Amino acid sequence: MLQSRPFRFGVVGLGAHSRAEWVTLARKAEGLGYAVFVMPDHFQPQLAPMTALMAVADATHVLRIGSFVFANDFRHPAVLAKEAATLDFLSDGRFELGIGAGWAAPDYTTTGMPFDPPGTRIRRLSEAIQVVKGLFSAELVTFVTDPAPLSAPLHGRQRETFTHPCSPRSRHHRPHVRLARVTVSSG
Repeated sequence: MLQSRPFRFGVVGLGAHSRAEWVTLARKAEGLGYAVFVMPDHFQPQLAPMTALMAVADATHVLRIGSFVFANDFRHPAVLAKEAATLDFLSDGRFELGIGAGWAAPDYTTTGMPFDPPGTRIRRLSEAIQVVKGLFSAELVTFVTDPAPLSAPLHGRQRETFTHPCSPRSRHHRPHVRLARVTVSSG
């Protein structure tokens, strides 16, 4: 059964010219009643999302923070899970994890990573989501990939075993996991 959720408005932040400007933007968003402050994950001129979102959490009291969305190929899923758990813990449970397959070819070419076909990236995303959710559940996670390993552009191992769940654990809940909508065009 689907859970009913109220409609929310959010703000997308990219950057600022100073820490003071960034903090002011976050506080203004909270003061105007926005529910969530999110950041994309690109290699364009913008702040690094995890660090910048922690600054937003520190500057506000109730404003939720989130990724819009992390590109799976840029981080190993176990590292992403650990970072997300830490950010959720330090923000008192206000973090929403968004993860997607990656879509912006310039992000890949800028960093020298191969921009694999959509089906390959979506398959890796599906595997990564299983790993992230498994680590949030406090279970031992073993994942065997075939033929393409998790986060193939960065990691070449064929067998992934994670022996520890994410730590620290949020006092409130597991971080919310949100998936990016996937759109594939022929042109």
